[in-house]
Amino acid sequence: MIRRTTMLAALGLLALAGVALAEVAFAQGAATGTAEVIAQRRAGLKRMGQHMEAMKPVVEAGGEVKSLEPRIDDMITWFRGLPALFPPGSDAGDTKALPAIWQDFGRFESLDQALLGQLAQMKQAAAADDKTGFATLYKSLGPQYCGTCHRPFRAR
Repeated sequence: MIRRTTMLAALGLLALAGVALAEVAFAQGAATGTAEVIAQRRAGLKRMGQHMEAMKPVVEAGGEVKSLEPRIDDMITWFRGLPALFPPGSDAGDTKALPAIWQDFGRFESLDQALLGQLAQMKQAAAADDKTGFATLYKSLGPQYCGTCHRPFRAR
């Protein structure tokens, strides 16, 4: 009887140890996943800024904007996936994202959709090599779209 009780107690301890290890592994995986998604969104947003910087001298010089289509395509593709880069729990770590994103996620998504609409218009202007139209759209992109999202949702 003592042997059976000892055996059951040992099995119980092993089961608890297994659960504890699983919880630690899950927590570490979640932390790693969070760090990875934060790194993805930081790198992507940096790339979007580089696209904007590359467009600026073309716009200022009144240059040929058709060549900017691939940059706009990349921006459209990236911003379509932006909301997915803000899963619950990715508000801690190396991020400037404010809690307001998760508190008002609908507004965050709505601003992203508005930005996508502006980028679609820029793509049309670039495809037509409409320098004036593209310049007008480009000049409003930063303050009206990027800034509208950065102000409420990004820490400085």
